[in-house]
Amino acid sequence: MKLTRLKQLLGLTTASILCMALISSPSFATENQQVTVFAAASLTNVLDEIGQQYEKEHQTKVVFSYASSSTLAKQIANGAPADLFISASQKWMDYLADAKAIDVTSRKTLLKNTLVLIAEKNSPINEVVLNSDWDIKAALAGSRMAVGDPAHVPAGQYAKQALETLGLWQVADPLLARANNVRAALALVEQGEAPLGIVYSTDAKVAQKIKVVATFPASSYSPIEYPIALVKQDASTGAKSFNAYLQSQAAKEVFEKYGFGVN
Repeated sequence: MKLTRLKQLLGLTTASILCMALISSPSFATENQQVTVFAAASLTNVLDEIGQQYEKEHQTKVVFSYASSSTLAKQIANGAPADLFISASQKWMDYLADAKAIDVTSRKTLLKNTLVLIAEKNSPINEVVLNSDWDIKAALAGSRMAVGDPAHVPAGQYAKQALETLGLWQVADPLLARANNVRAALALVEQGEAPLGIVYSTDAKVAQKIKVVATFPASSYSPIEYPIALVKQDASTGAKSFNAYLQSQAAKEVFEKYGFGVN
């Protein structure tokens, strides 16, 4: 009787009333949301898969924006509408923490990575011994070595550290093809534009046209860590939910499949 009276007063159908009840319920309010994630370019493949997996289980659209961590951090600091940020460097998360542009209480180190030297799949270069005796000029044969730009790209900064530690930086510096992110450096090698490149091991793992010719000693560069944080202090339920999912066992299995170390 009460429902009939309500229908008469509002001029609504039963379906309309049920729809209103659903929309006002807490469970429905958490659904049909969009979460925007700014993430380091090296996470492209793995996050695309995790995002698709998450969307199948939740009525939440996950949108990713991939670029160099430095580029994304500066965009967030300038007010870009990100919900989550995943950096390939603690430095750029520190930058946002100092700018009070993230929820520092949500910050956590999510992943780890390593650094490798790559060549095009059909290259005559099959193995390189990474030490101060390596003749980079001869190996490049008049060409250049692809890296993320050490001036602002984390992968390039790790590469510079490794080359400095191995006593190779002074020779390598003028011979670098400096890309605006690590995936761009990978593409230069895949397309034959550069005979050698320095990328993360996870980039090499997903590439079909390259091979790993050397692995940099872990002691030659700072630990490669990927911190994650919610951007907004008043983060949406959807953002919090996806943040938690990225730290779940289901996501861990996908990260490990792509070669990332998981904390």
